[in-house]
Amino acid sequence: MIVKYLLGFDIGSSSVKAALIEIANGKLAATAFSPAEEMPIDAPKAGFAEQDPDRWWKELQHALQKLRQQVAFQGDEVAAIGISYQMHGLVCVDKAGKPLRPSIIWCDGRAVTYGNKAFEALGEDFSLSNFLNSPGNFTASKLKWVKENEPDTYKKIHKVMLPGDYIALRLTGEATTTISGLSEGILWNFKTKAIAKELLNYYGIDENLLSAIVPTFGEQGRITSEAADLLGLKAGTPVSYRAGDQPNNAYSLNVLQPGEVAATAGTSGVVYGVTDKVEYDPKSRVNTFVHVTHTEEKPRYGILLCVNGTGILNSWLRKNFFANASYADMNAQAAAITPGADGLSFFPFGNGAERVLENKDLGAMLQGLQFNRHDRGHVARAAQEGIVFSLKYGMEIMQQMGMQLKTIRAGYANMFLSDVFGSVFANTTGCTVELYNTDGAAGAARAAGVGAGIYPDFASCFAGMNVIKKLEPEKALQQQYQDIYGNWKQALLKEL
Repeated sequence: MIVKYLLGFDIGSSSVKAALIEIANGKLAATAFSPAEEMPIDAPKAGFAEQDPDRWWKELQHALQKLRQQVAFQGDEVAAIGISYQMHGLVCVDKAGKPLRPSIIWCDGRAVTYGNKAFEALGEDFSLSNFLNSPGNFTASKLKWVKENEPDTYKKIHKVMLPGDYIALRLTGEATTTISGLSEGILWNFKTKAIAKELLNYYGIDENLLSAIVPTFGEQGRITSEAADLLGLKAGTPVSYRAGDQPNNAYSLNVLQPGEVAATAGTSGVVYGVTDKVEYDPKSRVNTFVHVTHTEEKPRYGILLCVNGTGILNSWLRKNFFANASYADMNAQAAAITPGADGLSFFPFGNGAERVLENKDLGAMLQGLQFNRHDRGHVARAAQEGIVFSLKYGMEIMQQMGMQLKTIRAGYANMFLSDVFGSVFANTTGCTVELYNTDGAAGAARAAGVGAGIYPDFASCFAGMNVIKKLEPEKALQQQYQDIYGNWKQALLKEL
């Protein structure tokens, strides 16, 4: 059998996506996702957000089945596998590799106080110069929460891992992680280029709970016979790439060099810029991590702005206000409303503590509602504008750090499918937006080809990826949105 394909998985909080890339020409052969409706996020208490790691594994199987309905490929036609995953989550497993509790995922806010105390105790200057971030609400702090609040569970932990590490464990039987992954959990010291022992020691966490480090690109393990039989793949197929969803999204869009910028608007909204300098925000409102292409010879860091309430707001509106109408119908209703939504303002901060707001959890707010003037179309438009305005607020912080935001690349997916959203984004930020025919799963598949040595360099893996839409700012709309955004920002600052 001739090896034809590269396989990529993207483990999101809404769904698991799978993509098949043709090696010969770089074209996307098939893409699929599961479940059809968004996966639930459990909130047993206010500020909590959890998911079952085995649900991700189940949906991965379903996504792979859907992929085969489009292309009837055989297991031995797949040369390598890449994994992208939702960042900052915590998965705790026992010696048998079984999860001991639900994963505490990225938008869970329970660990904020632990991170803030560590930031103060270790010293803000020390934390920022060594970790480039406050310990904040990241993976290390979530593990501290488990240690303090679920001591019986903590005692049973054999390894802690990120969501993508867990999927790699299910595929290969090996508990491993990456430097990029450790950096996103505040488990990496940039200055010493080693595990963040200072934070672990402060938290009283044993370094041995961390998994072995493997390269981001390169063999990270091989598919076990058990996983191969379950998934219809070939035992011994290498997993040759793994990265968090936002660094991977940037990679998927060929955002590799200093000054290049990517965006995504899925469950959360993100703007991610690459730099070769060690830079950080003193208030840790935007965060610096190791980019996937980082080497000691050519350092690459990713500055990440995240707004939690993005696609999840749109999804919430669809279920609760639009009787599960299609997103296309919602976009059409939003498009029928003039910019500014006739004075209605949406603040989309309803999905946990927001880093860009210094880990405050304001909750979502709708301001200016007039019963005799506003309808669902106004709400839909105000929501999309509010999401963009939240991203613009964070982008101003990135610009204060020296990022030049001129052209932004994104996949033609999720909220960028909305003409309203794309127009508001371009005209509020003043950036040219390039939309590509790619997504995180396709990017992970391409990257797996580099990691497996199938492609000789990064550039060669992007054949078959093209700009399918380009959005330029319009002078009149730019001025209009400058005023609308200014009013929105002024109202936000009153709440902070």
